[in-house]
Amino acid sequence: MSSATAAAEPPEPGATAAAETTGLVKSYGDGDATVRAVDGIDLRVERGSFFAVMGPSGSGKSTLLHCIAGLDRPTSGQVRIGGTDLAELKDEALTRLRRDRVGFVFQAFNLIPTLTARENVLLPLKLGRRDPDPAWFETVTESLGLTDRLGHRPAELSGGQQQRVAVARALVTRPEIVFGDEPTGNLDRASGTELLKLLRRSVDGLGQTIVMVTHDPAAAATADHILFLADGRIVDTLAAPTVERVLTRIRELEG
Repeated sequence: MSSATAAAEPPEPGATAAAETTGLVKSYGDGDATVRAVDGIDLRVERGSFFAVMGPSGSGKSTLLHCIAGLDRPTSGQVRIGGTDLAELKDEALTRLRRDRVGFVFQAFNLIPTLTARENVLLPLKLGRRDPDPAWFETVTESLGLTDRLGHRPAELSGGQQQRVAVARALVTRPEIVFGDEPTGNLDRASGTELLKLLRRSVDGLGQTIVMVTHDPAAAATADHILFLADGRIVDTLAAPTVERVLTRIRELEG
């Protein structure tokens, strides 16, 4: 069984992790054709940490993220968000958890084209019939440089601005954890670098917890801790990464 712990600082004794898995397995197919996309992973993500997941295509990165985030049900093992066992939740309760306690930033911005930036940011709260906290909304949108773009629709925004709206939408509910699946994948280098700085700032300045899947060493080096996967298993970890250390570790694992 493979395991890893990610923490910016040592956790307090007895502290509940932002996310945790025990013996996590996700399989596809039957009999001899069974493929274990995730193969027995133990993982603990501490609150206030920025955690990156890397690995070759087919290593199980996105499957792991989707299982932890409650987007996919594991075949076996346990997933907990803030101490809540996702296996104990029925579909309606799981939907509420994803909406109220988890944020998502994906490669596709997934903005509603007919809504303004403000309306897109506030959409999760509207769906959950929750009133926005004006001070928090202002903090999030100001920190992401969106104050003068809130009345614009997605077609009137650049790719980088659209992704900032997607990040604000992920943060506006004050989620316990934010998951990013290749969030810089559709951005040019400058916009991608800007987004990574914003994610880093949300951890350092807003106390957010982030788990991000990426294939980009520069993106991964923004994190506090990197988990390397191969064939659905943890094969290595790296704390306090730099681009050079990430590239060296990748070469070592490929060699």
